[in-house]
Amino acid sequence: MQLKQRKPTPVTTVHHPKPSREAQRHWQRGVGLGKTGDWSGAERAFLKAVDESPHDTVLLINLARAQLMNDHLDSALRSAQTVLTLTPDDGIARTIVAECLNRQYRFAEAVECLRQQPAHVARTTEFHQNLSEALFNAGMHKEAIGALFDALSGNMGHAMSHYRLGLSFNALGMKAEGTKCLRTALLLGMGPGDLAAQGLLTFIERELCRWQHATTDLAGLRRLVGELPANATQWAAVFAQVTLTDDADAHLRVARSCVRFTTRGVQPFAPQPPRALPQRLRVGFVSADFHQHATAVLMAEVFEKLDRNRFEISFYSHGPEDGTPMRERLKRAADHFVEASGLSDLEVAQHIQRDGIDVLVDLKGHTRDSRLAIMAYRAAPVQASFLGFPGTTGADFIDYFIGDEIVSPLSHAAHYSEKLALMPHCYQPNDRQRPLPAPLTRAQAGLPEGALVLCGFNQPFKLSPEVFDVWCRLLHQRPDAVLWLLQWNGSAPAQLRNEAAARGIDPQRLVFAPKLGIAAHMSRLALADLFLDTWPCNGHTTASDALWAAVPVVTYAGPSFASRVAASLLQSVGLPELACNTLADYERQVLALANDATLREALRAHLLKARDTAPLFDSTSYTRDFGNLLWAMAERWSHGQAPEHLRGVAA
Repeated sequence: MQLKQRKPTPVTTVHHPKPSREAQRHWQRGVGLGKTGDWSGAERAFLKAVDESPHDTVLLINLARAQLMNDHLDSALRSAQTVLTLTPDDGIARTIVAECLNRQYRFAEAVECLRQQPAHVARTTEFHQNLSEALFNAGMHKEAIGALFDALSGNMGHAMSHYRLGLSFNALGMKAEGTKCLRTALLLGMGPGDLAAQGLLTFIERELCRWQHATTDLAGLRRLVGELPANATQWAAVFAQVTLTDDADAHLRVARSCVRFTTRGVQPFAPQPPRALPQRLRVGFVSADFHQHATAVLMAEVFEKLDRNRFEISFYSHGPEDGTPMRERLKRAADHFVEASGLSDLEVAQHIQRDGIDVLVDLKGHTRDSRLAIMAYRAAPVQASFLGFPGTTGADFIDYFIGDEIVSPLSHAAHYSEKLALMPHCYQPNDRQRPLPAPLTRAQAGLPEGALVLCGFNQPFKLSPEVFDVWCRLLHQRPDAVLWLLQWNGSAPAQLRNEAAARGIDPQRLVFAPKLGIAAHMSRLALADLFLDTWPCNGHTTASDALWAAVPVVTYAGPSFASRVAASLLQSVGLPELACNTLADYERQVLALANDATLREALRAHLLKARDTAPLFDSTSYTRDFGNLLWAMAERWSHGQAPEHLRGVAA
């Protein structure tokens, strides 16, 4: 969650040795056009000036800046690098080169460029800021912290440096240190940046299960959101907002503010007039997660099963090459796999437009490493958001949000900036190639043999005092039960055991499971008696894993997408009665199942059969339904019709 606030760089009027009279005339015209905001005209004028005097560094720097303002990054890079060949110590030219590399997501190269800055530039706070941002984005978090300490040595009251320190410590897993930096940033005041800092702070405190802080922080977050103007353009931790709260109106307001911020300055391409669709619909998918990632695991079989007589599939991958079997599987599943991690947002959009994509699907939304600005160029005539983010993007350049009748019913349409495209069953795809549980004993998993095992394997940010209150009341009523949790980080176990003790529960009744590979994880998951879901953010992939392992899931369905996912999963495996509409019903349902071993076994038998019969795990039918929905979107556009809510029909 990097907070970026870039201001347009003005055209320099510093005079080096005079260019030719004709070059000077073009240069003066370019300066005037730049001051009026006509950067295209300024670039043309500076090009003419450079043609007349190709070795004049002032003209070249002005040209590079105009090209940068026009997002002509390759050209700006060449112009600025030419200056460096003539005057290697030119700090302005090196800053432009680094900015071009940053915008092309070539962060490691930007770091090396900045490290070569002359001493008079490298001593400034602004330099250390720029270097720290490049280091952070390159994944060099320890080095970023060092650069930020250098920046703070010149200005201890610089709030943005403290904020970025918080980001860097968090990225290193030093979350407690990160919270201190974020609190300092908020104390100093970041103006419009407070919303992002407060959201991230609240999220991290929840990850640490430090509820005494998180509760106060959540109240502060709600206050800032309540003060957010309807037309705001501010960076925000949108994922924190939709997972920690269930106010769908606030989700939309925050998402809109953030997407305006991240796509400001983008000039969309000219609209494409309606045209006849090809025999094979050209569908593009944009994501940083085409590797071993939860989104890829869910989608892999859908990609493989999309009918190649009806679809031509392109992936635009702006994420890492991790060398995993999943990465190779996804490459085989695509007709075209475009490595886009070193391209700017504009360059990716231009690639998509050249490819003639009919429907472009973003799989990230407001999640880590998202690049929604690619979608903002409107490179495809129909654009949709799907799967990666549990809520609206708030973007007016996204036409459709793909959900279903439970997670995103038409009655909730006002909470979405997109039109709703509803799958006939659950929106969530599932891969039938995921491992089946292998035989495992409770002793091997560190569980007591005779206990009632209540499993809550959701990540700790989904836990709250309200959730834990209910779970501890259930433990009081079933003294033979243990609460089985995943050990996501080092601090959560001690915190949660203290919280249990404060509620009169023996801390040893909390059993923590280490992280394991998917095959071993599925085997141990099958040992649970019940899966207890969280709210307002349910288990998503975690809940479908439990159902695949034949473990009954009990959930509480709230008013937002993130709080309704497990209800949709249960509907799709034929167990809608396990999705409760009130917390009292949730508690009663868990207790009833805890007290009825026969019913639990019946539910387990139902889920074992559901692996082969339920819509949730029928990837062949799911893929047909998904493909039909993509065609329905494209056909509306082809016929000159505006986007409208769509209800898919089961194949």
